[in-house]
Amino acid sequence: MTAVRPEHEFDPLTDPSPSSRLRSSRGGPNPAGGHGSPWFRADNIAQDGAPYEVQGQAQAQGQAQVPGDAYARVAEAAPAPAQEWYAEPAVDPMPASGPPFPEPDPDPVPLTEPEPDAVPYDDSTMALKRIAEPPAPPTGGRAERRRAAKARGHRAPSGSASAPAEPGASGRPRTRAEARRAAKARKDSPAVVASRIVGELFITLGVVMLLFVTYQLWWTNIRAHQQAGSEAKKITHDWASGKQAPGAFEPGKGFAIMHIPKLDVVVPVAEGTSKHKVLDKGMVGHYGQGSLKTAMPGDKSGNFAVAGHRNTHGEPFRYINRLKPGDLVIVETQQAYYTYAITGMLPSTSPKNVSVLKPIPVGSGFTRPGRYLTLTTCTPEFTSTYRMIVWGKMVDERPRSKGVPDALAG
Repeated sequence: MTAVRPEHEFDPLTDPSPSSRLRSSRGGPNPAGGHGSPWFRADNIAQDGAPYEVQGQAQAQGQAQVPGDAYARVAEAAPAPAQEWYAEPAVDPMPASGPPFPEPDPDPVPLTEPEPDAVPYDDSTMALKRIAEPPAPPTGGRAERRRAAKARGHRAPSGSASAPAEPGASGRPRTRAEARRAAKARKDSPAVVASRIVGELFITLGVVMLLFVTYQLWWTNIRAHQQAGSEAKKITHDWASGKQAPGAFEPGKGFAIMHIPKLDVVVPVAEGTSKHKVLDKGMVGHYGQGSLKTAMPGDKSGNFAVAGHRNTHGEPFRYINRLKPGDLVIVETQQAYYTYAITGMLPSTSPKNVSVLKPIPVGSGFTRPGRYLTLTTCTPEFTSTYRMIVWGKMVDERPRSKGVPDALAG
């Protein structure tokens, strides 16, 4: 290694001192910066081993050029004074071709990042620190990933082998026992489950009851009115066409129409008191079968007794409790109009009290045979615990040929 003086103490082109810096064979500065060490080539060395300077430098100093020789012999550099000595690293020789002075980097980037192979050390002890390398991710199948997760202190949940365990209160992953206890704590107790089931049953029962009430109070009336209206039209059509002959009628067959002007009721009368065939269809049923058989309106003596719903299914007798003595009820048949005047009422009696249906009704105040009317319905409203009875007596019989009675004329 050659020692040189600081650059500010001499000019390498004008100072002929033997301690001048050595130049390259092409006369250019050291690319590494400043005037560095000479670039040695094979032809720069004389046979006696002395270094040579480039001929161009010799010409610059005014020396004579040696013909046929590319280099001039120079004396070996004397050691420089002992001040501000420094050594410059050796660099690779400049290529044979190219510019004599390499262009400097216009925008040098300072090296701020440490070298990749640098090893950190402790400033206090100057000891090398141990770098903890992260564990390599597990490779392979699901079983190997499970084993790796178990080795780290947690187990991956089912369905996701790589999912981390849920952290506990301390921030660390839960163990198996802690995870089981947490899952058990999240489960509802039997009392909570039972109360939830009971609540759902009550809600379902309430909805069903609401639907049932809506059906009974609203839909059955609509449906019964439609069926009763259709039956009344059929009866009048049979009368006009002569299809219906006087006499006995089959159960469920309509044969008359009842008018209650005060209550604005017009309802067909059918044979029998069957709930499904007669009463639930919005009609009034005639007690005309078995031991409860009663007279027809055209009979010269007897009790014409009928039954009807007070609530739901058309409820034709809902307001018969409003009838007063003297109010009229007209029964229209194929032959005539029969008018009855209300005479009395029994607000409540047992359903087994069939004496009210006798030819001379018990409790009606009638004492001798006659042509009577008996209306029966359930009471109180929306129940069938008891029966309400309303009686009447025939006051007029008008053949159809004489026209409509005055009570129906309006």
